[in-house]
Amino acid sequence: MNATHSTPYPEVNALLQELLENVQIVLARHFIGMYLDGSLTSGDFDQDSDIDFVVATDADIAGDLFMALQAMHDRIATIDSPWAIQLEGSYISRHALRRYDPSHALHPNIERGNGERLKMAVHDRAWAVHRYVLRERGITLTGPAPQTLIDPVSPEELRQASLESLHGWATQLLNDPAQISNRGYQSYTVLTLCRILYTLKHGAVVSKPVAARWVQERTGERWTPLIERAWIGRHNPQWEAQAEDIDGTLDLIRYALGRGEEFEPRAAS
Repeated sequence: MNATHSTPYPEVNALLQELLENVQIVLARHFIGMYLDGSLTSGDFDQDSDIDFVVATDADIAGDLFMALQAMHDRIATIDSPWAIQLEGSYISRHALRRYDPSHALHPNIERGNGERLKMAVHDRAWAVHRYVLRERGITLTGPAPQTLIDPVSPEELRQASLESLHGWATQLLNDPAQISNRGYQSYTVLTLCRILYTLKHGAVVSKPVAARWVQERTGERWTPLIERAWIGRHNPQWEAQAEDIDGTLDLIRYALGRGEEFEPRAAS
Protein backbone atom coordinates (compact mmCIF):
# COMPACT_ATOMS: atom_id res chain seq x y z
CA MET A 1 0.00 0.00 0.00
CA ASN A 2 1.07 3.59 -0.49
CA ALA A 3 -0.40 6.94 0.48
CA THR A 4 -1.94 7.50 -2.96
CA HIS A 5 -4.70 4.96 -2.24
CA SER A 6 -4.61 4.76 1.56
CA THR A 7 -7.97 6.44 2.31
CA PRO A 8 -11.22 7.22 0.44
CA TYR A 9 -10.31 10.93 0.41
CA PRO A 10 -8.18 12.10 -2.56
CA GLU A 11 -7.07 15.37 -0.93
CA VAL A 12 -6.00 13.54 2.21
CA ASN A 13 -4.13 10.97 0.11
CA ALA A 14 -2.30 13.69 -1.82
CA LEU A 15 -1.12 15.30 1.42
CA LEU A 16 -0.09 11.94 2.89
CA GLN A 17 1.90 11.11 -0.25
CA GLU A 18 3.72 14.43 0.05
CA LEU A 19 4.41 13.81 3.73
CA LEU A 20 5.58 10.24 3.17
CA GLU A 21 7.99 11.17 0.40
CA ASN A 22 9.48 14.01 2.43
CA VAL A 23 9.79 11.91 5.59
CA GLN A 24 11.62 9.18 3.68
CA ILE A 25 14.04 11.74 2.23
CA VAL A 26 14.75 13.34 5.61
CA LEU A 27 15.07 10.12 7.60
CA ALA A 28 16.75 8.08 4.84
CA ARG A 29 18.18 4.87 6.37
CA HIS A 30 16.56 5.66 9.75
CA PHE A 31 13.04 5.24 8.29
CA ILE A 32 11.19 2.00 9.10
CA GLY A 33 7.54 2.67 8.31
CA MET A 34 4.64 5.11 8.31
CA TYR A 35 1.15 4.33 9.61
CA LEU A 36 -2.26 5.91 10.17
CA ASP A 37 -4.35 5.61 13.31
CA GLY A 38 -7.25 7.63 14.72
CA SER A 39 -10.54 8.24 12.94
CA LEU A 40 -9.21 7.21 9.52
CA THR A 41 -8.97 3.65 10.85
CA SER A 42 -12.39 3.52 12.51
CA GLY A 43 -14.64 4.82 9.75
CA ASP A 44 -15.75 8.03 11.49
CA PHE A 45 -13.41 10.44 9.69
CA ASP A 46 -15.13 13.65 8.52
CA GLN A 47 -14.34 17.23 7.50
CA ASP A 48 -13.57 18.18 11.12
CA SER A 49 -11.19 15.30 11.85
CA ASP A 50 -7.43 15.42 12.07
CA ILE A 51 -5.02 13.10 10.28
CA ASP A 52 -3.28 10.88 12.83
CA PHE A 53 0.00 9.30 11.77
CA VAL A 54 2.98 7.54 13.32
CA VAL A 55 6.43 7.13 11.82
CA ALA A 56 8.58 4.29 13.11
CA THR A 57 12.35 4.90 13.12
CA ASP A 58 15.38 2.76 13.85
CA ALA A 59 16.63 5.12 16.59
CA ASP A 60 15.55 8.15 18.59
CA ILE A 61 15.25 11.41 16.65
CA ALA A 62 17.31 14.34 17.92
CA GLY A 63 19.69 17.10 16.88
CA ASP A 64 20.03 17.88 13.17
CA LEU A 65 17.55 15.16 12.22
CA PHE A 66 14.89 16.69 14.44
CA MET A 67 15.57 20.15 13.00
CA ALA A 68 15.27 18.79 9.46
CA LEU A 69 11.92 17.16 10.27
CA GLN A 70 10.70 20.35 11.90
CA ALA A 71 11.61 22.39 8.81
CA MET A 72 9.90 19.80 6.62
CA HIS A 73 6.68 20.09 8.64
CA ASP A 74 6.89 23.89 8.43
CA ARG A 75 6.93 23.53 4.64
CA ILE A 76 4.09 20.98 4.60
CA ALA A 77 1.92 23.41 6.59
CA THR A 78 2.09 25.93 3.73
CA ILE A 79 0.65 23.53 1.13
CA ASP A 80 -2.57 24.79 -0.45
CA SER A 81 -4.80 22.18 1.14
CA PRO A 82 -7.33 22.40 3.98
CA TRP A 83 -5.65 19.32 5.47
CA ALA A 84 -2.14 20.78 5.58
CA ILE A 85 -2.55 21.98 9.19
CA GLN A 86 -4.58 18.96 10.31
CA LEU A 87 -1.66 16.55 10.66
CA GLU A 88 -1.17 15.12 14.14
CA GLY A 89 1.54 12.54 14.64
CA SER A 90 4.70 11.24 16.26
CA TYR A 91 8.12 9.85 15.35
CA ILE A 92 8.94 6.90 17.59
CA SER A 93 11.88 4.51 17.60
CA ARG A 94 11.36 0.80 17.15
CA HIS A 95 12.32 0.16 20.78
CA ALA A 96 9.91 2.75 22.22
CA LEU A 97 7.06 1.72 19.95
CA ARG A 98 7.08 -1.90 21.08
CA ARG A 99 5.87 -1.23 24.62
CA TYR A 100 5.59 1.62 27.14
CA ASP A 101 8.85 2.53 28.87
CA PRO A 102 8.59 5.54 31.24
CA SER A 103 12.33 6.13 30.94
CA HIS A 104 12.07 6.32 27.15
CA ALA A 105 8.97 8.40 26.47
CA LEU A 106 10.13 11.69 24.90
CA HIS A 107 9.57 11.77 21.13
CA PRO A 108 8.95 14.29 18.33
CA ASN A 109 5.29 15.17 17.96
CA ILE A 110 3.17 17.61 15.99
CA GLU A 111 -0.43 18.61 16.75
CA ARG A 112 -3.07 19.95 14.42
CA GLY A 113 -3.62 23.69 14.14
CA ASN A 114 -2.37 26.89 12.63
CA GLY A 115 1.18 27.69 13.72
CA GLU A 116 1.84 24.31 15.33
CA ARG A 117 5.39 23.01 14.97
CA LEU A 118 7.14 19.72 15.56
CA LYS A 119 8.27 19.54 19.19
CA MET A 120 9.54 17.01 21.71
CA ALA A 121 6.64 15.68 23.80
CA VAL A 122 6.18 13.06 26.50
CA HIS A 123 4.24 10.01 25.31
CA ASP A 124 3.01 8.73 28.66
CA ARG A 125 1.06 5.63 29.65
CA ALA A 126 -2.06 7.12 28.06
CA TRP A 127 -0.41 6.69 24.65
CA ALA A 128 -1.23 2.98 24.96
CA VAL A 129 -4.51 3.85 23.24
CA HIS A 130 -2.60 4.88 20.09
CA ARG A 131 -0.42 1.79 20.35
CA TYR A 132 -3.52 -0.41 20.56
CA VAL A 133 -5.25 1.22 17.58
CA LEU A 134 -2.06 1.04 15.50
CA ARG A 135 -1.58 -2.63 16.23
CA GLU A 136 -5.19 -3.74 15.84
CA ARG A 137 -6.41 -1.62 12.93
CA GLY A 138 -3.67 0.77 11.83
CA ILE A 139 -3.30 1.55 8.13
CA THR A 140 0.17 0.79 6.80
CA LEU A 141 1.35 3.33 4.22
CA THR A 142 4.68 1.58 3.90
CA GLY A 143 6.76 -0.62 6.16
CA PRO A 144 6.36 -3.86 8.14
CA ALA A 145 2.98 -4.78 9.61
CA PRO A 146 2.40 -2.94 12.91
CA GLN A 147 1.80 -6.26 14.67
CA THR A 148 5.50 -7.01 14.15
CA LEU A 149 6.51 -3.74 15.82
CA ILE A 150 4.07 -3.48 18.72
CA ASP A 151 3.40 -5.97 21.51
CA PRO A 152 -0.26 -6.77 22.27
CA VAL A 153 -1.89 -4.14 24.51
CA SER A 154 -3.96 -5.77 27.23
CA PRO A 155 -7.37 -4.57 28.47
CA GLU A 156 -5.74 -3.73 31.79
CA GLU A 157 -3.13 -1.55 30.07
CA LEU A 158 -5.91 0.30 28.28
CA ARG A 159 -7.79 0.83 31.53
CA GLN A 160 -4.67 2.17 33.22
CA ALA A 161 -4.08 4.47 30.24
CA SER A 162 -7.61 5.80 30.66
CA LEU A 163 -7.06 6.35 34.37
CA GLU A 164 -3.88 8.27 33.62
CA SER A 165 -5.81 10.51 31.24
CA LEU A 166 -8.45 11.14 33.90
CA HIS A 167 -5.96 11.91 36.66
CA GLY A 168 -3.81 14.06 34.40
CA TRP A 169 -5.56 15.76 31.49
CA ALA A 170 -9.14 15.66 32.78
CA THR A 171 -8.26 16.72 36.33
CA GLN A 172 -6.33 19.68 34.94
CA LEU A 173 -9.52 20.79 33.19
CA LEU A 174 -11.41 20.55 36.48
CA ASN A 175 -8.82 22.82 38.06
CA ASP A 176 -8.79 25.24 35.14
CA PRO A 177 -12.19 25.26 33.38
CA ALA A 178 -11.15 28.22 31.23
CA GLN A 179 -9.42 25.67 28.99
CA ILE A 180 -12.82 24.45 27.75
CA SER A 181 -14.30 27.89 27.06
CA ASN A 182 -13.72 27.20 23.37
CA ARG A 183 -16.57 25.20 21.83
CA GLY A 184 -14.29 22.98 19.81
CA TYR A 185 -12.19 21.85 22.77
CA GLN A 186 -15.19 21.54 25.08
CA SER A 187 -16.89 19.26 22.56
CA TYR A 188 -13.70 17.24 22.08
CA THR A 189 -13.51 16.79 25.86
CA VAL A 190 -17.06 15.43 26.13
CA LEU A 191 -16.56 12.91 23.30
CA THR A 192 -13.15 11.83 24.60
CA LEU A 193 -14.61 11.23 28.04
CA CYS A 194 -17.18 8.94 26.41
CA ARG A 195 -14.34 6.92 24.91
CA ILE A 196 -12.59 6.77 28.28
CA LEU A 197 -15.75 5.51 29.98
CA TYR A 198 -16.15 2.81 27.32
CA THR A 199 -12.52 1.71 27.67
CA LEU A 200 -12.78 1.53 31.46
CA LYS A 201 -15.79 -0.76 31.17
CA HIS A 202 -14.74 -2.94 28.24
CA GLY A 203 -10.94 -2.75 28.08
CA ALA A 204 -11.10 -1.86 24.39
CA VAL A 205 -11.02 1.24 22.18
CA VAL A 206 -13.86 2.30 19.89
CA SER A 207 -14.63 5.40 17.86
CA LYS A 208 -16.16 8.52 19.38
CA PRO A 209 -19.61 7.89 17.80
CA VAL A 210 -19.74 4.32 19.12
CA ALA A 211 -18.60 5.36 22.59
CA ALA A 212 -21.01 8.31 22.72
CA ARG A 213 -23.97 6.08 21.78
CA TRP A 214 -22.92 3.56 24.41
CA VAL A 215 -22.81 6.23 27.15
CA GLN A 216 -26.23 7.52 26.11
CA GLU A 217 -27.74 4.02 26.13
CA ARG A 218 -26.13 3.16 29.46
CA THR A 219 -27.01 6.34 31.32
CA GLY A 220 -30.31 7.29 29.73
CA GLU A 221 -31.08 11.00 29.56
CA ARG A 222 -28.43 12.11 32.02
CA TRP A 223 -25.70 12.98 29.48
CA THR A 224 -27.65 12.84 26.22
CA PRO A 225 -28.25 16.61 25.80
CA LEU A 226 -24.58 17.38 26.55
CA ILE A 227 -23.38 14.74 24.09
CA GLU A 228 -25.76 15.83 21.34
CA ARG A 229 -24.64 19.44 21.71
CA ALA A 230 -21.02 18.25 21.61
CA TRP A 231 -21.56 16.91 18.08
CA ILE A 232 -22.89 20.32 17.05
CA GLY A 233 -19.99 22.06 18.73
CA ARG A 234 -17.48 19.76 17.07
CA HIS A 235 -18.57 21.10 13.69
CA ASN A 236 -18.49 24.70 14.94
CA PRO A 237 -15.23 24.84 16.90
CA GLN A 238 -14.91 28.63 16.63
CA TRP A 239 -17.98 29.21 18.83
CA GLU A 240 -17.74 30.05 22.51
CA ALA A 241 -18.87 27.25 24.82
CA GLN A 242 -22.03 28.01 26.77
CA ALA A 243 -21.87 28.07 30.56
CA GLU A 244 -24.26 25.11 30.88
CA ASP A 245 -22.03 23.01 28.63
CA ILE A 246 -18.88 23.95 30.53
CA ASP A 247 -20.59 23.00 33.79
CA GLY A 248 -21.94 19.81 32.22
CA THR A 249 -18.48 18.86 30.96
CA LEU A 250 -16.99 19.35 34.44
CA ASP A 251 -19.77 17.16 35.87
CA LEU A 252 -18.98 14.49 33.27
CA ILE A 253 -15.32 14.58 34.32
CA ARG A 254 -16.38 14.05 37.95
CA TYR A 255 -18.65 11.20 36.86
CA ALA A 256 -15.81 9.55 34.91
CA LEU A 257 -13.45 9.91 37.87
CA GLY A 258 -16.05 8.20 40.03
CA ARG A 259 -16.46 5.35 37.56
CA GLY A 260 -12.70 5.02 37.38
CA GLU A 261 -12.34 4.37 41.11
CA GLU A 262 -13.33 0.72 40.72
CA PHE A 263 -10.42 0.18 38.32
CA GLU A 264 -7.74 1.77 40.50
CA PRO A 265 -4.89 -0.60 41.40
CA ARG A 266 -5.41 -2.02 44.87
CA ALA A 267 -2.61 -1.90 47.39
CA ALA A 268 -1.42 -5.29 48.52
CA SER A 269 -2.74 -6.21 51.98
